[in-house]
Amino acid sequence: MQAETHIADGEGLTERQKHVLDAVLSLLVEEGDRLTMTTVARRASCSKETLYKWFGDRDGLLTATVRWQASKVRAGHYDIQALDTTALRESLEGFAAAWLAVISSQTSIALNRVAVSDALSRKGNLGAIVLANGRFAIGERLKPLLEAARAAGLLAFDDAEIAFRTFFGLVGRDVQIRLLLGDVLTLSKAEITRDAARATEQFLRLYGVKR
Repeated sequence: MQAETHIADGEGLTERQKHVLDAVLSLLVEEGDRLTMTTVARRASCSKETLYKWFGDRDGLLTATVRWQASKVRAGHYDIQALDTTALRESLEGFAAAWLAVISSQTSIALNRVAVSDALSRKGNLGAIVLANGRFAIGERLKPLLEAARAAGLLAFDDAEIAFRTFFGLVGRDVQIRLLLGDVLTLSKAEITRDAARATEQFLRLYGVKR
């Protein structure tokens, strides 16, 4: 079934739709892959007909949920025409901090665990949905900043995807895999800010152009 509205990158959502997607995230934490349209409708206090109208089907609902979660990770606001080292550093640190906050949340841990299980069992499409609308979509949000910084003479690299992977690795380190495997790892806001600044500094040492 085709959804009535196109929801991309978490944009264009009404407050009611956001409430539904937050309900999906809560249910994923509690029930894992047992989530159904019926349980979502019950938790969100809406009808299944409304869910089908908004999101199409279960895969459409999960896709919107992943996009809603991933939309919290952005490169910030910057002026391409006036991009300098300070603005670049602030944008990278903001992106890194937002990503660390998202991946260390209980909702993201639960979502990723279900996605991995789903991918291994080949029972559904959640693994592919998370990959396309999570990791790949986030990369497409940051690469324009990296390319703008290269054009401004602030960064030097041959391939934006490789540069992004490097930054992604510096930010995430082993945090996500430890969380997925059950490590009790709690990141405070101060620790996230510190780690984001450290990853950004390391990235700029690797790719930054010395003036």
